[in-house]
Amino acid sequence: MPISTHDASADDRNDAILIYVDGQIVPKAEAMVSVYDSGFMLGDGIWEGLRLYDGHIPFFDDHLDRLFEAAAYTEIDIGLDRTALTTAVWDTLAANGMTTDAHIRLMVTRGRKAKPFQHPHLSLWGATIVIIAEHSVPDDSVLTRGITLHTVPHHRGLPLTQDAKLNSHSKLNCIIALNHAVRAGADEALMLDPFGFVNTTNACNFFIVKKGAVWTSTGDYCMNGITRQKVIDLCRAEGIPVFERNYSLVDTYSADEAFLTGTFGAQTPVFEIDGRRIGAGQAGPVFLRLRAAYKALIAQGAAQAG
Repeated sequence: MPISTHDASADDRNDAILIYVDGQIVPKAEAMVSVYDSGFMLGDGIWEGLRLYDGHIPFFDDHLDRLFEAAAYTEIDIGLDRTALTTAVWDTLAANGMTTDAHIRLMVTRGRKAKPFQHPHLSLWGATIVIIAEHSVPDDSVLTRGITLHTVPHHRGLPLTQDAKLNSHSKLNCIIALNHAVRAGADEALMLDPFGFVNTTNACNFFIVKKGAVWTSTGDYCMNGITRQKVIDLCRAEGIPVFERNYSLVDTYSADEAFLTGTFGAQTPVFEIDGRRIGAGQAGPVFLRLRAAYKALIAQGAAQAG
């Protein structure tokens, strides 16, 4: 069974959660959208993943910045301003009695269409907004098991096709890449950029450590993750050399450490890539230092919010 960066302990409370759908908070079994919805029909939507820690949603403003930037680019009128959308998220959490250890998926589509075709003008009734909040604690056993990656032929494309910086519902490219990796016996897919440089995985941003320095891609062809940026900032604050640069699999296979970043799992160690053990095949000292610094950053934000 492949390990996922989104593995979490099972929680029976999620069977009875309440979900926000277009201004109404309803039981999970009643949370529905039309088969004519542009998100279902065409993948025409945008989303953000958020975490709730000790009554605080870290970097909420950064996530809203990215959501509204995507809305401007895709010309989706969310129909709610930042304040109203923030209220909707907190109302959903309150309705579920959630105060910590929750994952929130905030989704916005172009809305229900008059006919089953792609033209945006057929979405006549405004955006569909769905907020799913689940009780969710990341499975920390991944820290000792590690993630394995397989390099796939599917790459993240140029901005003139579909800009990888856009957090859209259209994830088929990444899913196909993941299927390829799983068939090869790996947990996730390592994807290259259009020029063959190491880029990202199907779900997370990718980092390596070489001789005490942290490397990641230029960010030109991948989702510029919020956790990715926080890790880069923490490297600078901690005096750890960090480089956003082009690098190849030659550099990657000889790395001392490798790890992934994302909102859900924060930082996840990679132990093997393409059948090659990375470093000592365990969570390395730079990874552990950055993970501890990130936890402290989250705790500081929660304390200030409280």
